Amino acid sequence: MNTSPAPTGSSARSTSPASRETPASARSVLFNDLPIDPSNDEYILVVGGLGYIGSHTVWELLKEGRNVVVVDNFSNSFKVVLEKLEQLRDTHYQSQASKPKLDFYMADYRDRKLMREILSKYNRSPVPGSVTKSRIAGVIHFAAYKAVAESFQKPLEYYANNVGGMIDFCATLGEFGIKTFVFSSSATVYGELANQGKRLTEDQCNNTGCTGLTNPYGRTKWMCEAILSDLAYSDPEWTIVALRYFNPIGCDESGLLGEDPRDNPNNLMPIVVKAMLGQLPALSIFGTDWDTRDGTAIRDFIHVSDLAEGHLAALKTTSRSDFGPGYHIFNLGTGTGQSVSEIVSTMQRVSGRTIPTIQSGRREGDVGICIAEPSKSAVSLGWKTKRSLTQACQDICGFLKINISGVAA
Repeated sequence: MNTSPAPTGSSARSTSPASRETPASARSVLFNDLPIDPSNDEYILVVGGLGYIGSHTVWELLKEGRNVVVVDNFSNSFKVVLEKLEQLRDTHYQSQASKPKLDFYMADYRDRKLMREILSKYNRSPVPGSVTKSRIAGVIHFAAYKAVAESFQKPLEYYANNVGGMIDFCATLGEFGIKTFVFSSSATVYGELANQGKRLTEDQCNNTGCTGLTNPYGRTKWMCEAILSDLAYSDPEWTIVALRYFNPIGCDESGLLGEDPRDNPNNLMPIVVKAMLGQLPALSIFGTDWDTRDGTAIRDFIHVSDLAEGHLAALKTTSRSDFGPGYHIFNLGTGTGQSVSEIVSTMQRVSGRTIPTIQSGRREGDVGICIAEPSKSAVSLGWKTKRSLTQACQDICGFLKINISGVAA
C-alpha cells in the first residue's frame, strides 16, 4: 500500500472501512498520488464529509463552485457516497469547461501525523520573506460521534473523539495557519432549558455554563463550544462559528443522497422509514405523556438541505468585513416544532403507506420540547429555512424510490 496521503475519487480501489472501535488513526487508505493543481485557488476542508449532514454540505459547496477536501474514516459512512457526490458534480457542470475539485482522504481526523501530511499538500508555494499560507480557506467539522443513547454506554469514547479529538485537530490546523472554523454543535447543549416550551436563544447557553445538560453527548458539545470560545479569545486570528443543529430530516431532491447510517439508526426519521418498509416490526414512540399537544415529544425538524445551506451562509459570513474574528454561535432551525405523531402522520400521507407504532416509556436523556429561535441566523447570516416537512418526506420517498405522485406540498 502506498503510504503517502493522496486525494482520490471514484476511481479508487476498494478498501475495508474503519470501525469505531479501531479507527484508522495509524494509517490512511491511500490511492494514486495525484498532485494538487497549482492553478486552483482555495479549498474548504470538511472532516466527516461523507456522513449524512456532511455529504449534503459538500454537495452545496460544490454547487457553489467551491473546491472541497473531504476527510472521513467511514466509521458512519460509505464510499459510495463519494461516488454519488462526484456524479452530482459532474452532471451539474457537464456543460461547463471546468468543475470544482473534490479530493478525498480516508483518515481519522485525530491522527495528527497523517493530518499534517494531508494539510501540507495544500500549502501555497512559499514566497521569500512571507509566511506560507494554506490553500484551505476554511474548515467544517462533522467528525463527532452523535448518538445520545450510545453516549451513556460509551462516555469515554465520546469524550475522546468529540472533545480530545477536536482539541488536537484545532492545534494541527493552527500549525498551518488555518483559522476559519465552522463547528457542528447541537441543540442538546440547551439541556432541560428545552422543557420550558419556549424557543431557545443562543444566549441561554454559553461558555460559562448551561442548565441541566441531560446526556454525555450534549456535555461533549458544550465542552467543545467552551474550548472554541477560549481559543478564539486567546488568538484573535481565529474566526469560529458554532452552529447548533436542531433535528435534520429529509435528503437532497436529486434522490442520490440520503440518511444511511452504518450502525443502527438513532435519529427519528430513519427509524420511521425502517418501520414503514417493514424492516422493523413497529416504531417505538418514547413517551406519550409529555406536556405537548398530543403527548409525544416535539422537535424542530429542519430539512437537511436547509441545514447544509446554513453552513455555506456561515462560511460566507466569516469573510465579511463587518463580521470580524472571534467566536460566534447560531441556531439552525425553523422556529416551529412538530411532534413525533405529526411526523408519522405526514410520512404516511406522503408515502401512502402505514407506519405501525408502539408506545414506549421515555428514554434517558430525552426532553419533551426543543425548538429554535432562529432570528439571529436570519439577521447575521442572512439564512432561513425554505423547505417544509412535507417536502422533506417527499425527498425521502424520492431517495427510497417510492412513487408519491399527486401529493400536495
